[in-house]
Amino acid sequence: MKHGVRIAVLICCVFSTPLFAAQTKVQLVLSVESAKPGESILAGVQMKMPPGWHTYWKNPGDSGSATEIEWTLPEGISAGEIQWPLPRKDVIAAGDSKFITYVFDDEIVLLIPLKIGSNISPGEKNISAKVSWQECETICVLGNANVSANLNIGTDSKPSANLNLIQEAQRKLPQTNLNFSLTSSLEKLDADSASLLLQLSKVTNNTWDFFPDKLDAVEIDGGTDAISSDTGLILRKQIKKIGSDWPKEISGVLVQLQNEKPVAGYEVLLKPSFSSAGRSAETAGEKKSLWLMLLSAFLGGLILNIMPCVLPVIALKVLSFVNQTKEAPARGKMLGLIYGVGVLVSFLVLAGLAIGVQKAGGLATWGMLLQNQIFRVVLTVLITLVALNLFGLFEITLSGSVMGAAGNLSAKEGFSGAFFNGVLATILATPCTAPFLAGAIGFAFTQPPAIIVLMFLAAGLGLAAPFVILCWNPNWLKVLPRPGAWMEKFKIAMGFPMLATAVWIFWFTAPRFGKTGVLWLGLFLVILSAAAWVWGEFVQRGRKRKGLSIAIAILLLAGGYVFALERKLNWRAPTTLSAGGTSLKESPDGIDWQLWTPEAVAEARAQGHPVMVDFTADNCLNCQVNKASSLEIPATRAKLKETATVSFLGDFTDQDPRIATELRRYQRAGVPLVLVYPRDPNASVIVLPPILTPGIVSDALDKAAK
Repeated sequence: MKHGVRIAVLICCVFSTPLFAAQTKVQLVLSVESAKPGESILAGVQMKMPPGWHTYWKNPGDSGSATEIEWTLPEGISAGEIQWPLPRKDVIAAGDSKFITYVFDDEIVLLIPLKIGSNISPGEKNISAKVSWQECETICVLGNANVSANLNIGTDSKPSANLNLIQEAQRKLPQTNLNFSLTSSLEKLDADSASLLLQLSKVTNNTWDFFPDKLDAVEIDGGTDAISSDTGLILRKQIKKIGSDWPKEISGVLVQLQNEKPVAGYEVLLKPSFSSAGRSAETAGEKKSLWLMLLSAFLGGLILNIMPCVLPVIALKVLSFVNQTKEAPARGKMLGLIYGVGVLVSFLVLAGLAIGVQKAGGLATWGMLLQNQIFRVVLTVLITLVALNLFGLFEITLSGSVMGAAGNLSAKEGFSGAFFNGVLATILATPCTAPFLAGAIGFAFTQPPAIIVLMFLAAGLGLAAPFVILCWNPNWLKVLPRPGAWMEKFKIAMGFPMLATAVWIFWFTAPRFGKTGVLWLGLFLVILSAAAWVWGEFVQRGRKRKGLSIAIAILLLAGGYVFALERKLNWRAPTTLSAGGTSLKESPDGIDWQLWTPEAVAEARAQGHPVMVDFTADNCLNCQVNKASSLEIPATRAKLKETATVSFLGDFTDQDPRIATELRRYQRAGVPLVLVYPRDPNASVIVLPPILTPGIVSDALDKAAK
């Protein structure tokens, strides 16, 4: 259960006490004054709530309690199940979560069929019941009342004065016969969660919802996505398995809404089976799809080698190529294999993290590692040390300190350096999604653990393959200059792209720690650099007072850590900053980006606007390239104004379950994801490719404006 929901439940429990009197008025009415033996009649429990108060449906939702009726009936009369009118869905925002309940306002009548036995004795009978309910406004109160009515058993039936009230209540009940075709299926997301899909054929408006009955085997999320398709409307709801098996049947009410209020409803009994997208590869067709996805993952990993996220590591690879011209061929081949092992081990770790997140009920994404602010601080420090080592501020020997060991890992020419180069390449690759890779990893996140591992290994093989192949074909390295004094200068030059990588991670990490985050993290990096210089200049290359130099280096490092990181930055307890307004415009003439929420998109579309949504992240260099080349350019700004398109920005730099869900919906494992919603609410959303051009964006906006 969501954290916000738990809080709401606690509030209801605290205030549901006798200290507060119930406000709802309850009475029992019958459809007849007198009835014959063997006849069936209707009883109605009328409940009148004051303005602002509500009671709950048979499935109360995330909180609340359904109304219960405990009958006291004379011998020969039995009561059936409650017939519930259509409820209203109540949605309350609680931070990043939504609190959804199904409620009744104003006045309702709960209908209950009463069966009169054929052998019942004649005369006046007293029908009584105890009604218990929960009602809520800003507080929640438990209420109960004893109600009764008299029924005469005779030779004929006579309607009561409340017959019109009973008949009006019958008209508010959901119907049982649909006037269109309805099919259902399940799409498996992981072992314990799935998407429930309801296909309403030939339905052209998206004012429908599905209110599920309360089930013991699964939890069904109250939120509903309405997706227009060529054949009608698709309703998507997320469900989570609680028991050992998935339910064979799911019952509930299909509701048509007008101004968010129910105007019609149909009782439905769904028998959804898993679609092929939700099962592992069992049929020949599914095996073919799996092989295609594995090939896509391999090609995506191959392309990652030239993506901007991984370019800094290529500098270290080039240096390794040069150094390996001095190595024996067998050693060069072994270094290449160990680099490949480093990549594959890293991808296996990522696969394990993804499986663990899914088992815990979360949504795994491709770039989730760099969404952790603590990890980003550690990575910034590590890559800064790598750059300082390449600059020659300090050197590492086998007996070096822990501080230097991190920098040595990527600069060393031995097996540990090769392995760590593979790890670093994988880490820096995670913010980027290359062509082919986005769909392949998105597919993987919907599969069982074994398929997830296979897909990640295929991507890892693609990333590792070029370097491994070069190491096994040393003749291809003859185009490089002979080893010489220039290599020391080349090594120093390679420190600059590594330092640029540290600045890049620092750029989207430090501001997340508040107004002074840039100051204190930046100051610690300066102190770290000073400690590295003292260590290299006076400990490693110095001849006198080495003990004093060691003490100064350690004092600088320890003092900087305690003061800057622990006391001032509080780096192990980061908080995500919220946007300070709805406009996210980056420059005076930039796109007027609005903060993305599903509700804001729906509101803009309801007003007749096309909509563009850019799901992006500061740690995604692909996203920044797309922005600079195709989005934040004069031609796109002019096209947005021409088509009256409203633009929304979804920032996925830090973890956001809503954006993760949206990425999953469009089979993407990470950002970038750019969506264009047409002006026509019945038209399908346009999903743009991961790599954009101005023409692709312009064509999509023109199509959406029609």
